Amino acid sequence: MTTMKAATVIDYIVQRIADEGVEHCFGVPGDYAFPVGDAVDRNPNIKWIGCSNELNASYAADGYARARGAAMLSTTYAVGELSAINGVMGAKAERSLVFHVVGMPSYQNQRLRKTMHHTLGDGIFDKFIDISAQAACSHAVINPDNCMIEMERVIADARRNSQPAYIVVPSDYAQAPVTPTEVLPLTPASNEASLKKAVAAIAERIKNAKSVVVLPAFTLSRVGLQKEAREAIEALACPFATTSMEKCIIDESHPQFAGMYSGALSTNDTRQIVENAELVLDLGGVSLNDETTMGFSTQLDPARLISIGLNDVRVGEQIFGNVRLADTLAALAKLKSGAPRYNRTPKDNPSINGQPSDKITMEALYPRYAKFIQSGDNVVLETGSSSFGVPPLTLPDDVQVQIQMLWGSIGWATGAAFGVALADPKRKTILITGEGSHQLTANEIGNMGRYSANPIILCLNNDGYMVERALEPNPDWSYNDLAKWRYADLPHALGCTDWFTARVETLGELDVALKAARESKAGAYIEVIGGRMDMPKGLAFGHTRLKELYGEAI
Repeated sequence: MTTMKAATVIDYIVQRIADEGVEHCFGVPGDYAFPVGDAVDRNPNIKWIGCSNELNASYAADGYARARGAAMLSTTYAVGELSAINGVMGAKAERSLVFHVVGMPSYQNQRLRKTMHHTLGDGIFDKFIDISAQAACSHAVINPDNCMIEMERVIADARRNSQPAYIVVPSDYAQAPVTPTEVLPLTPASNEASLKKAVAAIAERIKNAKSVVVLPAFTLSRVGLQKEAREAIEALACPFATTSMEKCIIDESHPQFAGMYSGALSTNDTRQIVENAELVLDLGGVSLNDETTMGFSTQLDPARLISIGLNDVRVGEQIFGNVRLADTLAALAKLKSGAPRYNRTPKDNPSINGQPSDKITMEALYPRYAKFIQSGDNVVLETGSSSFGVPPLTLPDDVQVQIQMLWGSIGWATGAAFGVALADPKRKTILITGEGSHQLTANEIGNMGRYSANPIILCLNNDGYMVERALEPNPDWSYNDLAKWRYADLPHALGCTDWFTARVETLGELDVALKAARESKAGAYIEVIGGRMDMPKGLAFGHTRLKELYGEAI
């Protein structure tokens, strides 16, 4: 195909990203990236979203990509892209497709080796490309002649891997006319012979297994295959369990849902179903990391595991390459298991306890959060006490939960909640965070108000870095202390004058504030005062697994 015949290079890049379903571009302006911002501003299909800094913008793009399937991030050369790289790397680790577009100094000045700002003053301009490219699965330096071909390549690679693409364009090339080229979008497809062999190998193992369990992976939500995974699970009639990274990836009311699998902190029933199964089907590449396994307390026999990745299938020592996940799921939905259909026994959440005058404890707080969350909500959980407190509780159907459990960059959730809210405005976005993480990125609240994102923010103030206190023998080191912010004052100070805000110390105050937050037509912010060493069960358990997490002292 040939599109946009008279377009400049940067107009073509921006429109091609918009074609992928992206309607917002997160970023911070910079002079080398002026052409990028100009192209976004004049394109009716995509809107510029200015962020307080590049790291926040990268977190917001990650959240947006999780909710929308892809996102765009714009930063300037060197100082901007390097500030964003942590957030982009997290998107790579957790399979979020972010198109990171960077404007760099003009080709003319590069050729002349001029001493330019944002450089090391040595006339070398390409050294940062190697750094930023490590945060992407594919990258390209764009010029007028390669623009159309390279855009199709990096888009296809990003879609195939559901990871970021890094697109660099010198500022003069950006404004030059694109060279028209006949190109076709590259659609990744399975090798039919390899797919057939993979399905046959899976079917043989299923037929011979007396018990099967499925672990649907977080990647399913990144590539929009939750429905297909559910259909495969229903065809197999077997139970499925999720780790905290897959919270609510399939509705938890589903009769085949066997609970959250978290090693030693799983319920006995869930742990027996998963660890005693003769066959464990990993749909998408589940991450059994130190946090999802509660300090590597799981007992899974690798010989019983079949891993169905985004692009390949592993059955024992056999690898079937060039096999797409969507095609494998479609084939699984046609298979039958000889095992009896599993039907769960529903378990209720802990009851709402405590008197209105009682101080807020984690035991009383998280069941209230579970009750507060409604069908149709987007919930963003910060790594730390929030990501251990909420996942064990059952949430309503049609709730989407986002956690950065593997990369675990504190501060991510505040920026990501901004991106989620803009990507999916029909849902209410609820951010549940702790103050330590929140202090890194709280300045993004101003842009939440500026662009009418209107989330509900629940910030736990428990006098320091709770997760750090939990993960070391001595919780009282001074470096775990924080500046004592007046968190409930933040929204108004940052321009969100119509938001509901509250600071709550008792359960009665919390209950009243939660009701008001849900009723607020604008955003809402509740500062929740908790105990300094009062932590969720999962985090308290982590404190007992320090040797398994970090090894013996030398």
